[in-house]
Amino acid sequence: MTEKKMSKEEIVEGFNQLRQEQRRIAAKVAELDADKAEHRAVIDALSEVSGNRKCYRLIGDVLVERTVGDVLPALTKNREQISMLTEDLNKQLAEKGKELNDFRQKHNITVRGENPNESAAAKVEAPPKPGQSTGVLVSKTD
Repeated sequence: MTEKKMSKEEIVEGFNQLRQEQRRIAAKVAELDADKAEHRAVIDALSEVSGNRKCYRLIGDVLVERTVGDVLPALTKNREQISMLTEDLNKQLAEKGKELNDFRQKHNITVRGENPNESAAAKVEAPPKPGQSTGVLVSKTD
């Protein structure tokens, strides 16, 4: 079976779509990490309080009165679920990164401002020296 030859515009569009998907996943991971940190802070604060003490929890748009003993287990379970979801999204992010790199190699794509002779692994493994610029320029194309 022969593969259809893609035009330059289709290749660029496909590459940009993969990058946008990768960015969406990364943004969701960051959002969930913030939620997890917020849960951790609330759990830490409530763990030092009596289980019979009143507390309020926002469920949807409704503020509900509960006790610390009722809320703490639910918060702990939510944090665990957020952690599992974050792990899954990190796996998806890694897969999307591999898919993006494979697409780049297949279509011989280079990103402006990137040294084509330098591998991505070398960039990650060699941290910049103090006072040295990392050479990263990010521009928003959305």
